[in-house]
Amino acid sequence: MPYTPLEDIPAIRNELRATFRKGITKPIAWRRHQLLQLARLAQENAEQLAAALAADLGRPKMEAYFAEVGVIVERSVICAAKLEEWTRPDRVAVPEWADSWNPTVHNTPKGTVLIIAPWNYPMILSLQPLYGAISAGCCAVVKVSEISPNYANLIASLFPKYLDQSAYRVVQGAIPEITRVLELQWDHIFYTGNGHVARIIAAAAAKHLTPMTLELGGKSPVIVDDTCDIELAAKRILWGKINNAGQICVCPDFVIINRRKQEEFIAALKKHHADFFPNGALKSDSFSRVVSDFHFSRLKNLLARSKGTVVIGGGTDERTRGLEPTVVKGVLDGDSLLSEELFGPILPLVAVDSVDEAIEFINSRDHPLVLYAFTSDEKTKIKIRENTMSGNLVFNDTFQQLAINELPFGGVGESGYGRQVLKYSYDNFTYERSTIDVPKESESFLEPRYPPYTPEKLEFMSVPVNLVIPPSKYPDTSPNGQARM
Repeated sequence: MPYTPLEDIPAIRNELRATFRKGITKPIAWRRHQLLQLARLAQENAEQLAAALAADLGRPKMEAYFAEVGVIVERSVICAAKLEEWTRPDRVAVPEWADSWNPTVHNTPKGTVLIIAPWNYPMILSLQPLYGAISAGCCAVVKVSEISPNYANLIASLFPKYLDQSAYRVVQGAIPEITRVLELQWDHIFYTGNGHVARIIAAAAAKHLTPMTLELGGKSPVIVDDTCDIELAAKRILWGKINNAGQICVCPDFVIINRRKQEEFIAALKKHHADFFPNGALKSDSFSRVVSDFHFSRLKNLLARSKGTVVIGGGTDERTRGLEPTVVKGVLDGDSLLSEELFGPILPLVAVDSVDEAIEFINSRDHPLVLYAFTSDEKTKIKIRENTMSGNLVFNDTFQQLAINELPFGGVGESGYGRQVLKYSYDNFTYERSTIDVPKESESFLEPRYPPYTPEKLEFMSVPVNLVIPPSKYPDTSPNGQARM
């Protein structure tokens, strides 16, 4: 994998900045062409991209197509079609006295931006922010992960063939290269990864007061209550866990299961596991592999230290870094499998006696990127929604929130901030610039602002101070019985 020379990185940033300042990226027609070129890049090289993902991650072609390649084609085309709507100036409704000032909000590109992508879904997580940056009229450097080198090499070779190199560039490398990148000033940084690295990047961004989007992860829990279809819940949760061998930020990390339903749930998991992988997962071409020796060892260590009992899987293939889908019951708070985001095909089961206990368990931990809940009870859905926090909340399935183009995706707290997908990706890289144009005919209206100040002018300027405030009363009391203000 040829890393970008350190001395080239400032020159790349400076070239992109010069392009932006010349206004090259701002015309709608130019942006539309680049977006459609991005769609062509994905469509015309779908086989090569899938092969690169297979080489890096052991990813099945079907997963590559529906989770990465097809998404970029579709969403890039949608962005191209929506540009006029998204970029249209918004004439603001104002009081009559200000209407002649033409108050307007313009969605304005931030400038030259940095996108830092991870290894686990390297295509969607590098090119989804990129279509947002292109739509916004920004220039962008995309720092791809060295842990998925086949994808990194391929996308670096494809950019010059499809996209304007004076506006969009790939930087390859590891710690020295990303360190050099972060020494530079950027107009926005979009980072996808883990919280530890996010803190390092945020600290570097803070030196330049650079705004950020952080797409992180965390331990996304699944609540399974006693009213749901256990058979179907097991099928859908297992499918969510095996995608990319669990190496995705929205993967169901652990299940909080009603104690009375645990054995029925395990039996259903075993049935669906046998259906998915008749000859075993490690012999299947429908199951990915762990990305690196480091992560393979990390997952084995977490499993070895767990006090729970393995009820499904647990087998490994050292040669291919294969780890079977593994279900562990009897996992308690403080267990190794609950100590960090698993990012692998291990599914711990935490038994509880009620939904209230499940909610309490979730609320004692960092806010997750996604909270999944399987229940047929509408009151339970409301209780979960009103009493928990998560970036997204999904009832009765896993992953499918990613299929809805119109919904924002992102975290809260430790799982990140900012949103993405289509218009939300565009919004990351623009800011709302307000404008007014005050005509000379407004001078008589503005006359009271000028000295010398008089009682008449004070009376005129004091109208908001003397505004009649509507009465209000909130008939609630605090825990000590005192009426709240």
